Order: sequence, then C-alpha cells, then structure tokens
Amino acid sequence: MLSVQARQTYSMRTSDGVRLDADVYFPEGEGPFPVLLMRQPYGRAIASTIVYAHPQWYAAHGYIVVIQDVRGRGSSEGVFDLFAYEVSDGGETVAWAAELPGSDGQVGMYGFSYQGMTQLYAAEARLAALKTIAPAMTGYHLYEDWATENGALYFQLGLMWALQLAAETARIRGDVVSFDQLLQAAHQLPVRDPIPVCPKVLSGVSSFFHDWVKRPPTDGYWQRLIPQLSEVDLPMLHIGGWFDPYLRGDLRLYREMAARSQYCHHFWVGPWGHIPWARKVGAVDFGPAAASPVDRLQIRWFDAILKGKDKRGLTAERPVCLFEMGRNQWRQFADWPDEVSTGPSREPKSRELKSREPKSREPKSRELTYYLHSEGLSHIRADSGVLALAASSQLAYDTLVHDPWNPAPALGGHSAVPAGSFERTAIDMRGDVLTYTSLPLESELRVAGVPRVRCAIATESVSYDLCAVLSRVTQQGEAYNLTQGYRRVDAAIANPPKYNQLTPNLVPKGSEPVDLPLHPTCFSLFPGECLRLSLSAACFPAYAINAGTGLPLAQSRLIDAQIITLVFEIGAESGSVLHLPIGSDQMP
Repeated sequence: MLSVQARQTYSMRTSDGVRLDADVYFPEGEGPFPVLLMRQPYGRAIASTIVYAHPQWYAAHGYIVVIQDVRGRGSSEGVFDLFAYEVSDGGETVAWAAELPGSDGQVGMYGFSYQGMTQLYAAEARLAALKTIAPAMTGYHLYEDWATENGALYFQLGLMWALQLAAETARIRGDVVSFDQLLQAAHQLPVRDPIPVCPKVLSGVSSFFHDWVKRPPTDGYWQRLIPQLSEVDLPMLHIGGWFDPYLRGDLRLYREMAARSQYCHHFWVGPWGHIPWARKVGAVDFGPAAASPVDRLQIRWFDAILKGKDKRGLTAERPVCLFEMGRNQWRQFADWPDEVSTGPSREPKSRELKSREPKSREPKSRELTYYLHSEGLSHIRADSGVLALAASSQLAYDTLVHDPWNPAPALGGHSAVPAGSFERTAIDMRGDVLTYTSLPLESELRVAGVPRVRCAIATESVSYDLCAVLSRVTQQGEAYNLTQGYRRVDAAIANPPKYNQLTPNLVPKGSEPVDLPLHPTCFSLFPGECLRLSLSAACFPAYAINAGTGLPLAQSRLIDAQIITLVFEIGAESGSVLHLPIGSDQMP
C-alpha cells in the first residue's frame, strides 16, 4: 500500500460557468495513476464512508480518488435539481478528472444510491476516458425502480429522503427556521397529515417529492430521467442487497447490459439493506461471510480494468454471485438464476473482457408451486391457512378486511426503515393478515430468483393494495421475513361483483387475477422448517394507505379512506398460488 498525500480541494467550471468542488486524494509514488471518481449530493467529506472504505484507502492502492459535490450541494455552486444536470456535469467532470496532475487519463467511478445514478448519467455522456463503473443499489428507472413498487409509492423512504435533501438546501441557504422544521419532521415523520403524501412541512418547499406524488407514470418527467444507455458499453461491477429497495433497478441494469455488452459484467447481491452493508441486518446475523467484501471486490475490479491485473482470472469466474440466506454462503451462477438455460452463451465480441463461463454448467431454473388452502379462518388461526403442493378439487374462500384507521404495519423487508429480517409472528397473528404455512420440510429447499404470487381476488373496492411477505418459520415457531412484494391495484373489477344473497360475504361471483412479483431473493430452508406466505392490504408507513376511492394519492384524504374487503379464491388450480424459482434438482 502506498502513502497518501493530505487531502486537497480542486475546483472545475462547467460549460455554463458553475463551479464544482471536489476533494482529491493523491497517492505518493511514481505515477501516472488511474482516477476513481464519486459524485454525490450529501457533502463530499462523507464520501459514502457509511458503506465504503475511506477514499484514502483507495488512494493507497494506487488511485487518484476524487469525491465531488454535485451542482448545488456541499460547496459547489448552482441550484440542485434532482438528477437534472448529471449527464452534462458528469461527462465534463470525467474529462476534467482525466487531466488531473499525475493521472494516466483513465477514469473509473464508484458509489451507491444517488452516487450510483451519477455513474449511469456520466456513462450516458460517452466520454472515452470513462473506462468502467461500479454502480451499487441504484434505481435506474426512476418510476418503476426507485419511486414506486408496482404502482405503489415508497412513502416512508421517499418522504425521509425528501426531508433530508430539503433540509440540506435550507442549511446551505442559512434558513434556520426551515432547517429546524424539516429536521424535526425527519425524526418524526408526518405520516398522518390530512393528505399524507402532501405533508404541510413540504408545502412551501421546492422538492422532487411533489413530482413523485403528482405525476402519473405516463408523464414525460419519468422518461426524461432514465439514463439513456442504449449506446453505452462499459465493463460494470453491479452491487445490490436483498433488503435494499432499489434491487429491482440493479437487476434491470445488469440484465440489460450483460445481454448486449462486449465486456465483463459481474453482479453481487448480499444480505444487506441500503445502509449499512453488514453481517447483521434487522434481527438476523447472517454470519461472517456476509461482512461486506465490496471494497476488496472494487479494488480487484479496478485493478483488472484500469491496470490490466488478473483480467483473465476475473473473466473466468461466474459473473453472478448471490448470498444464500440460510446456508449463509455465497453462491455463484453463470447468469441470473431466473434466466439460466442449458445452451452455451453467445460468442462474446471481446474475448479479453467478456466472461466466458458457459451457461450449460448450471441446471435450468424451474418453478415450485404452492397452493393456498384454508377453512376460512386464516386471518384468525395460524393453523388454518396452509401452503400445499397439490390443488384441491373445490374452491374455498378467505376474506380479508382492511381498516385504514389501523392498517397492517411494516416491519423490515426492503421498503421499511429499518430494513432487514425481523421476527414477525405478532403481525401474522393480526386479524387483517392472512397467513398460509407449509408443513415442515422433509428436505432442503433452495430458492433463487423472483418469487411470484398470483391471487384471485373479488372486491367491491375500485382500488386496493396487496402486500405479500414470504417468511421462514423455525422449528420453534418464530417467523422471519425473507422477501416481500407490494402493489397498488386500481379498478380491479370494472363492474363490482354481485354477491350470493345467501352467503354475501363468502361467495362472490367473479374475481380478478392479480400477479405480484416479490423482491428478488436467494435463500435456503432446512428440514423441519416451514415456509409461510402472509397477505395483507397495507404495509404502513412503508407505503401510503390506499384510501380505496381510486383517486390519485395527491387527492387522497385520510378522512375519505374506506374499509376494504377482499375475498380470495383459494384451494383449486384457478385460485391463489405461490410460485418459487428453484433449480431442477431442488424439488422437495
């Protein structure tokens, strides 16, 4: 490791005259050196050290490290506007960094969350000096992967972030009153305002959250902010977490780029939330193998791409490395497990940088289907709802009643704060949660990919939410969440069903199939353990309460929120089912 010079501050001017400031760490010794660049909005002194090694550590490995405040943040000039300037500013920063004293002209980028998006925007600028990026835990498609999940707004996460960025704007302006109000709101979220997604504390503040709440998915705002990467081809190291809200974006980016790139793409997913990346997330310790390997991974990656070290070893490895919860070990795949095939991979355009691991070594992915069974008491008794491997010859019905005054609460997972795996038996025992539990397993079950729930639902409501949580039930009866999914369902049935007059609450005529993909996951269950599926119509405050009126969230008042009744068809093949992605050798 090299000695590192004292931190220095460098500034550059954008083409429109805005000064951007950066901290620069130079290694001692003979250069020239490649440059590692991070562009972020939280004050450059932080340098994302909550999940990464300090920039000095990277510099000691023979890199000039640049941590820059984006426009309008930290001490950089200009007005901050979420993602609006990151293509032009990012491209110009890459060109500037490549010309720093002691630079060899090559630039790599790293960072997570917003700092992951700044990498994608800089890549869009297509500067020759940018040789590789390492985006981590970033949304990619802003509407689908960042702001919402299947049409449901990330309420808690989005509001917390909006308050943080608004408070930083107030701090920069010296607005003490606004800063104090926003700080207080951030520590006690105003989730019960008359229109919850339009809290009063943000009413006079310029914030991206107003756009996220009011703009429909068809609005051009969302499309404009998707990084345009169709003409971009770079080697990329992709990093995600099983309990990170933006994993869908990481997976989308990896799939898109790896499918058409001539270069090497690796994808690592650990058992982490957005912050931090540690072996314990929530209430579960996933063991020493779960301690973050990311800093060492990145040095190895940058050494291979920017310094030519061990390129052959890097490309010979299977590119997808997933942490398997349960076994608490890393598991390697030739491709994302949902897409594994038995045929060979296509011939790469570049034999030097493209991974050459043939896909034929991995068993083809299959689905295991569980059918939901119940005697109609799965919201009351834990032993009533069953996950069964065979369908029944006759349909049955489970009824779920959601009361907006007392919504089913969020606990862990990828969308709540704090994130992670928690013991959730108390929630499963609520009367507004349906639970279905398998018999104790006789053999190990290994799941990798995107589980899916398909529910046949009848309702008179024009709008409702559906939450599905998949959990491990230990031999002691404790339930720990593994993955979950959420979606908003609007106009589920154009013509509300007519209920049988003799049993109006039990036998609806007509139902609507609702497909719900859960968050990507990789886990194993052992003999004696059980699998549990929990269904509810809320997960508050991770997601805003659906008022049931069909109105947009920005017009949904708490006072108008309605009680929602959902009737699930279960038992028969046409009823509600759970699909699990497993290897062909993992049928129980």
